[in-house]
Amino acid sequence: MGARPTFSDAERRARLVARHHLARTARDVETAVRAVAAQHSSDPLTPFLAAWARVPGFAVADLERAMYEERALWRMHAMRRTLFVVPTEDAPVFGGAASLDVAATERRRMIGWLEAALSKKAAAAWLDDAEAKIEAVLSEAGEATTAELTARLPELALTITLGSGKWTQQASAMPRVLYLMGMEGRVARGRPLGTWRASQYRWMSAATFSGRAGAYGAVGSPPAAAEAEAALLERYLATHAPATTTDIRWWTGWKVSQTKRALAAVGAVPVGLEGGGEGWILPGDEGGELGGDGVEAQVALLPGLDSSPMGWKERGWFLSDEVARATFDTNGNAGPAVWVGGRAVGGWAQEPSGEVVFRLLEDVGAERERRVAEEAAALGAWLGGAQPTRARFPSPLEKELGGRAPKVASAEEGEDG
Repeated sequence: MGARPTFSDAERRARLVARHHLARTARDVETAVRAVAAQHSSDPLTPFLAAWARVPGFAVADLERAMYEERALWRMHAMRRTLFVVPTEDAPVFGGAASLDVAATERRRMIGWLEAALSKKAAAAWLDDAEAKIEAVLSEAGEATTAELTARLPELALTITLGSGKWTQQASAMPRVLYLMGMEGRVARGRPLGTWRASQYRWMSAATFSGRAGAYGAVGSPPAAAEAEAALLERYLATHAPATTTDIRWWTGWKVSQTKRALAAVGAVPVGLEGGGEGWILPGDEGGELGGDGVEAQVALLPGLDSSPMGWKERGWFLSDEVARATFDTNGNAGPAVWVGGRAVGGWAQEPSGEVVFRLLEDVGAERERRVAEEAAALGAWLGGAQPTRARFPSPLEKELGGRAPKVASAEEGEDG
């Protein structure tokens, strides 16, 4: 048996550039999403700016068509209770491998809130009745906002108390019920209220959205947990390998037992990493550098929470400590970043005037810096001088560069919850 292959950091960066289309090589928005397994969508800006960075000639209408007309992409909560855009045909995989466990916890929390507002005997029955009525209204209407559902179903206008102790707040039950139903794959988010920057959505039944009756648009039930976990790991390793066990557990939100089970199911192959670590790849993916000549010259401006920087927990092979401190917030959320040759080397923001500005924190050479400036100008032109809302989790550097850019409402302030 031969020695196991070892991947250098340079090889990993070359694979990242090629597989994540950081040279703007994706043929369409669906390709761009599949290239990162799933694109973050907690911030409504992210999927659009991520597509702009990867798809030549991208227009907002391209992603809107894929999500709301063709419905080839589904915006759903999946790994780590995070909102993603995923391929609709893969929604049952993400649901079975990542959403259902979280949904079970959320259902217990919801029933606890309802028990405090109603009684232990009435809580579960109230929730079942509410979900059935919501599905009936959505099946009839096609789509509806939270406010429209509340108006159609006034009997469900119930106030619940979120939190505990002195950290509590009063809230309407309806948004939380819809959040739970979305987590369980029973409803889907449609067009937002307002522009592509908005974070409140119209709701549709999963059957209407996908054309199939099962949860998450599955034919029948979603796959069993073990089957779904293996399928999800295959998608992750195809786009992110080599990845460490820590990376896999962090990205999926899995326990050790789930991770081991999925690695065995896909026949994952252990490989060496520069510096002595161990990663995993799929069988047959031992090939070295992808991307060929010119990888080091590739330039991309990625948005906050983009799925490339958020795809690994251990990021030292593409991110220095200095750049991390400037472009990530204290909770580990990635802000807008400048990438050169598969490395994050600085950050960018949009000034109140609409101009896209950047700061490099590493020396990339005069020619690459010129290309970064060209990319920033192109992004500013694409945005049309419009001032986008600051990233939902702005980094220290974005705050500094962006001046007085307004901050978006938090997830708790919007109806999406």
